[in-house]
Amino acid sequence: MRILVIEDESDLATAIRDALDAASFAVDLAVDGEDGLHWALGVDYDAIVLDLMLPRLDGWSVLERVREIKQT
Repeated sequence: MRILVIEDESDLATAIRDALDAASFAVDLAVDGEDGLHWALGVDYDAIVLDLMLPRLDGWSVLERVREIKQT
């Protein structure tokens, strides 16, 4: 299972990634909304862990754009 973590707080992002990695998930990490959107649209993820308060593009906007593009 492949998971994208979009989180700008490095300690929290690392903790989430390490926990998911220890549970044998493949994990990619994005540190802002624009990078997260790029990853979310470019790779077929099984799940996305999305922070709402992100720099460059907030989590709600990331979610809205992914839904718009992936549903077509």
